[in-house]
Amino acid sequence: MRVVFMGTPDFSVPVLTEIVGQGHEVCCVYTRAPQPAGRGMDLRPSPVHKVAERFGIPVRTPKSLRNPEEQAAFAALDADCAVVVAYGLILPKPILDAPKLGCFNLHASLLPRWRGAAPIQRAIMAGDAETGVMVMQMDEGLDTGPVGMAERVAIGPDMTAGELHDALMKVGADLMSRALSAISRGSLAFRAQAEGGVTYAAKIDKAEARLDFSKPAADVHNLARGLSPFPGAWFEADLGRGPERVKVLKTRLAPGAGAPGEIIGDGLIACGAGAIELVQVQRGGKAAMSFADFARGARLAAGARLG
Repeated sequence: MRVVFMGTPDFSVPVLTEIVGQGHEVCCVYTRAPQPAGRGMDLRPSPVHKVAERFGIPVRTPKSLRNPEEQAAFAALDADCAVVVAYGLILPKPILDAPKLGCFNLHASLLPRWRGAAPIQRAIMAGDAETGVMVMQMDEGLDTGPVGMAERVAIGPDMTAGELHDALMKVGADLMSRALSAISRGSLAFRAQAEGGVTYAAKIDKAEARLDFSKPAADVHNLARGLSPFPGAWFEADLGRGPERVKVLKTRLAPGAGAPGEIIGDGLIACGAGAIELVQVQRGGKAAMSFADFARGARLAAGARLG
């Protein structure tokens, strides 16, 4: 098939690679424009942009798809379908209607649960035991289109968002590859999503990232792993020069009790109910480290309070 690919981050790259390897003609890649990054704030192309250039595929980086000129240019590609994976721009109706067979999105949740921008993080933050990926035919709603194929993925009790991202990325690339094969044969049926069980995965707000040790340990643990490695949940502690923010990358649930935020053992922090173990943390400008190494450097001992 003649395919337009639309995606931006690392999560999208394996799908693009699979489509090319499957022998489809990827006539154009749409991705977000290069962004300033690094100390020099040089413009850095997206992961999808870099891979597309290696394959010799034309790349377009419009700021919007709402103007008639961009819509006409998209229609002129005369694509059979568009594959959309974490692109980052809204697709208006003229774009959705342009490909002969439609636009197909790979979404990282079991729809209708976790429609929206941050389904991987929200699933873990909510304590879900399972999620997945789905191939959906896009319509004008927010992840409301009918679903053609799905794969389920278990969420382990200590799995982080980064680990789940990598698992779903691999499963999703295979799923979209199989879905495109079925679409090309006209053998993939799409079914409307269930009307019940709709939840929305709002974009992560930085204000959510501070750990509140007065909450039950399970809630603290789920927030920490749901925001690891990015943007990273955090707490503050006085490490000798006033309050300092410390990012938490890995935690475990643990037995124990004490005042919320109190260090009650080696890496053990009391919560409103139960305790968590801080396994891996990161100070500003430092590499990730075990809590034991952090506590020695910070001169924190049992009885100290984190908040």
